[in-house]
Amino acid sequence: MKKVVLVTGANSGIGLALCERLLSQDAQLQLCLACRNMQRAEAARQTLLVSHPQAQVTLLHLDVGNMRSVLSAAEEFKQKYNRLDYLYLNAGIMPNPRVDHKAFYKGLFSSNVVRMFATGEGLLTQEDKVTPNGLQEVFATNLFGHFLLVRELEPILCQMDHNSLVIWTSSSNAQRSAFSLDDIQHQKGREPYSSSKYASDLLSLALNHHYNNRGLYASVICPGLVMTNLTYGILPSFFWTLIMPIMWLIRIFTSTFTLSPYNGAEALFWLFMQKPESLDPMAKYHSLTSGLGNNYTQPHKVRTDNQVPSLIYFSLILCSWQTLASKLTCIAFKVHISYCFPWQSNVRLALLSPCSTVRYL
Repeated sequence: MKKVVLVTGANSGIGLALCERLLSQDAQLQLCLACRNMQRAEAARQTLLVSHPQAQVTLLHLDVGNMRSVLSAAEEFKQKYNRLDYLYLNAGIMPNPRVDHKAFYKGLFSSNVVRMFATGEGLLTQEDKVTPNGLQEVFATNLFGHFLLVRELEPILCQMDHNSLVIWTSSSNAQRSAFSLDDIQHQKGREPYSSSKYASDLLSLALNHHYNNRGLYASVICPGLVMTNLTYGILPSFFWTLIMPIMWLIRIFTSTFTLSPYNGAEALFWLFMQKPESLDPMAKYHSLTSGLGNNYTQPHKVRTDNQVPSLIYFSLILCSWQTLASKLTCIAFKVHISYCFPWQSNVRLALLSPCSTVRYL
């Protein structure tokens, strides 16, 4: 049976590099590029067909920041395919990134320089905005839209005859300090990208808890420091030109500087080669590149309190219910529900919907 693979954000960067590597490994797979810009998606498709002329590559229009688009794309995909083996949740945005220049120059000449470049912790802020769906844009694009896509594709992801794998592309900038359960959309903070990526780390754990018994598994990866359109948008292009030799030098001492999209896609590709049920459900898999240019993958445990992943999961469940209900009408309400978690049967936790006051679709 031919494997079916769906990749969001596949028209450039890590997504396109992953598609190239997948087709090089298995020319028989059915590959679907899910992208917002169909002109760029077609260009990516043609690029792949140049090196793999017999490949089965289709396109799917998907804007994960728009819930109507997510629902429409999921329906279209289910009409075309009766199974889905690998779902790569790779699309993401970092709108209007700004650098704390004082912290940057201070860190540039400190012993913390490698970590500063590798994670961007304390350096990067973004200006978020509200989408027409009433959600914070970064939350909607990087987290909730992908979660809704998984929910809508459940019928072809959860099947008895084979196991499926959902893979999140996270970031080294996924910082626990930027995330709060009381502000899951990060409406009050200045690091929505970091918050959304940390939430995706935890959501991967929650998906394993809720779906493994149905044959659906989840993993999350960190591509390392990769030079993509998203990265180049952080600082002026001339600055990257000046600093790139330094970054190549630093890579001798740290394996997290993967730098190229091909190297950054290493963990994504490595997961394709594994059996989903053999993976560590509590791990984040890191793409790493040695000083000699050799790529490899290394797992690290995701550190979190036991109940937090499921709190995020149920928050997004409530948000998805509101989204589906709003297909017929605009709604604005608050939901407050208590859940009893199976691993803490004596503890009841109150959950407030993150979409407490929103207008959808």
